[in-house]
Amino acid sequence: MELFSEREKRKCPKRAKPRFSRQKPCGAVVEAQSNALAFALMLSCLIILFVLSLLSLPIPAPDTPTQRPEMKNSTLLIWWLPFGSGLPLPDCELNYSARGCTVTSDRRAYAHADAVIMHHRELIINWEELPEKPRPPAQKWIWMNFESPSHSGFLHRLDGMFNLTMSYRVGSDIFLPYGYLQRRRFHGNRPVRVERHRGLVAWVISNWSEEQERVQFYYRLQPYLHVDIYGRDFRPLLNDSVVETVSRYKFYLAFENSCHTDYITEKLWRNALVSGAVPVVLGPPRVNYERFLPADAFIHAEDFKGPRALAAYLKHLDRNPALYRRYQRWRRDYDVHVTSFWAEHFCAACQAVQASLHVNKTIRHLALWFES
Repeated sequence: MELFSEREKRKCPKRAKPRFSRQKPCGAVVEAQSNALAFALMLSCLIILFVLSLLSLPIPAPDTPTQRPEMKNSTLLIWWLPFGSGLPLPDCELNYSARGCTVTSDRRAYAHADAVIMHHRELIINWEELPEKPRPPAQKWIWMNFESPSHSGFLHRLDGMFNLTMSYRVGSDIFLPYGYLQRRRFHGNRPVRVERHRGLVAWVISNWSEEQERVQFYYRLQPYLHVDIYGRDFRPLLNDSVVETVSRYKFYLAFENSCHTDYITEKLWRNALVSGAVPVVLGPPRVNYERFLPADAFIHAEDFKGPRALAAYLKHLDRNPALYRRYQRWRRDYDVHVTSFWAEHFCAACQAVQASLHVNKTIRHLALWFES
């Protein structure tokens, strides 16, 4: 005689006795007890691990600061203000988040200055004004120059005189180019918009010299291409603004006054790129420009057989807006930063001094390095 119904048989093993027929099925009881035990063990393990992790944390000493340690304060003495600049000296912390930097032009600070910065132009003119007192121990002398070697005389007299170099040259101890591109935080999602330009090619030049390569190139270009020239001896700038003037043109002749490695000045960064014009460059080779900006952000004059071929290409781009816009695509990903003379330079130098207080070296062959 069967003691369990078919339903009860499916819930409990056949060996279960009839007296349990009114209670919970035995498999469910065992499973519930097992789950409860497993949960309790898991919870206990988590509590133990949490307590152990708290015990293993280091306890800071009462006199140990928990915030980031302060950078050692540094004093930078400007021995000559570049080109007699009357601009106020910068507050490096306020303007460039450079803490602990004191910039002064008071020569009475010489004895305790961590570094003295000397601008090349004033140095070669006012040689007799160099400090007569012995150089304080560990004080750094910084040679600063942003002119090309063609306009930097008497370099050979400076060998063994300075501890740090500051210039536009890659490889300087304090490297600060005339400008650079900054990648956008959200890049690639902004359409390239080309404003309606009324002119084709503009050029702003104040230092005209018949011996300059850029002037000679212009004379060869002139028969094939009309260029609107602005500057001291030419058209006046619109509202005395280079950017406002050039922004009315598609192309800008970013011709350097001399051709040297890394010598790529504001003629490219501010006059052309900030203004929205495509730069036509003449200076160091293309590969040097490509160290600083994309290959399709500029047109190099030396990429063509001659001025006539260059003129034909610019006219071709003028007639084909889609091709012209290719030279503006980089703007989706980058913004242009133009270095601020001279505040940014002084604060960059002060920060570099803070990081090299314990570095002891002398630039023994400055002329050879800068002119190479």
